Amino acid sequence: MATFTYTPSFTASEESQPRVRTTQFGDGYSQRLRYGLNTDPKSWRLTFQNRSNTERDNILTFLEARGGAESFDWTPPRGSAGKYICQQWNMEMVVYNNNTITATFIEVFEP
Repeated sequence: MATFTYTPSFTASEESQPRVRTTQFGDGYSQRLRYGLNTDPKSWRLTFQNRSNTERDNILTFLEARGGAESFDWTPPRGSAGKYICQQWNMEMVVYNNNTITATFIEVFEP
């Protein structure tokens, strides 16, 4: 399993959307249940600013090699190591040897 070792710039944003099933009853009552074993996968919106052409190429090569489907190990700024996929990223060439990459890492649960 490959490990993503590059440190993102700040700000990094974490998003949660717990899996919950809701049943609505009469008179306005409702019941909510967590759904599944891993009910709160995290999603991280990351920015890698002021990166050299070499570092830019290394990050993009890593992401492209996984093609949005293969998971990799990564330790988020807040939390412990886990498995993530990256299905979306963007690269901006600001000036020569100064690049910005934005990417969304989504936590996955697999053996």
